Amino acid sequence: MKSMKTLLAAGVAAASMTMIAAPASAEVAASASVASMYLWRGQDLSNGSPAVSGDITLSGAGFYAGVWGSSGDDTAGQEVDYYAGFATDLGPVSVDLSAWTYAYPGAGAGGDNGYDIGDLSEVILGLGMGPVSVTIYDNIAGANGYFYYTVGLDVAQFSFTVGTTSNEDSDDDYTHFDASYAYNDNLSFTFSQIVDEANNGSDDDLHFVVSYSLPISM
Repeated sequence: MKSMKTLLAAGVAAASMTMIAAPASAEVAASASVASMYLWRGQDLSNGSPAVSGDITLSGAGFYAGVWGSSGDDTAGQEVDYYAGFATDLGPVSVDLSAWTYAYPGAGAGGDNGYDIGDLSEVILGLGMGPVSVTIYDNIAGANGYFYYTVGLDVAQFSFTVGTTSNEDSDDDYTHFDASYAYNDNLSFTFSQIVDEANNGSDDDLHFVVSYSLPISM
């Protein structure tokens, strides 16, 4: 784990240096959004409270790196995520491989919520073909043995996602189903329901989320 933490920290530092000396071909994109709750993998992390988030990403030649932050987690407080990855197309298949590390400044250094960069990290592989996508999340630090899988389908302005967890160290696995409608490029509505759970006591209420995103131009 220590070598992985070192690798992730070095990756974030390298991404930061790249953003300082970005080549002319690189693109910088940013956005801000607000949602009626912090919906995460079928669960309401904000206990029904609104969540405000924003991100900034540097990309070029298929590579990208950035920072995402949110106010919404009711338990751990403010969240700051650092990520870097590479996306490309292999014929009709799109491939996106990235590494993410999640930090919670309000949780305290060394806390269970992963304050330090690398304490709580995942490698994410996304594959897409036409309207169908598959994503695999492998936790490499902080909760080893935890996987999360999604299968998605996009139909015009509608999107449907089935997500399921797999935890080797517990029986807390569950499956959820999300259905979303994008009214336009900014406003969307999502229904999310846990449809199968083990003994994790997850909230199985139907969640309804309204979110509004705003791309920011330089």
